Amino acid sequence: MKITFIIGGARSGKSAFALKEASKTDGRKAFIATAQAFDEEMKERISKHQEERGPGWDTYEEPVKIADTLSNLGSNYNVVLLDCLTLWLSNLMLNNVVIDKEIDALINILRKERTYRDTTLQLVLVSNEVGMGIVPENKLARQFRDLAGMLNQKVAEIADDIYMVTAGIPVKIK
Repeated sequence: MKITFIIGGARSGKSAFALKEASKTDGRKAFIATAQAFDEEMKERISKHQEERGPGWDTYEEPVKIADTLSNLGSNYNVVLLDCLTLWLSNLMLNNVVIDKEIDALINILRKERTYRDTTLQLVLVSNEVGMGIVPENKLARQFRDLAGMLNQKVAEIADDIYMVTAGIPVKIK
């Protein structure tokens, strides 16, 4: 299994780049969506992303248990695109889930899948880089920034390829 990690700021073009990269893989395609439509604007964003993917993708909407979802997909797909880890982290925080346990479960399944799965599987993970700005003014925002940084570092450690996307331009950094 090959893991590609795509990171960038908000509205940097990382999701579009991830979709473009994942779409290069022939065969069955799965998309794991962590976003939740709590308002009309978010519903419109989700709908737009679904249209961009087109009918060739099976979509799994999972805001919290992404390790379980990855594990349950089995070897049914040639490429899996998970968008996005920072929305997932927000969902964990909002649902009062034991965050370290869920992050460890994700990292463990990535390591396990990498060892035991068919090496032709492509896994593309998307996340926001949140540590390049000012120090947040409140405790919750600082906690989110710290957890996101730790999560991104753990994923980056095991990823085969890493791209940083800025202003729509991807730069390979690993």
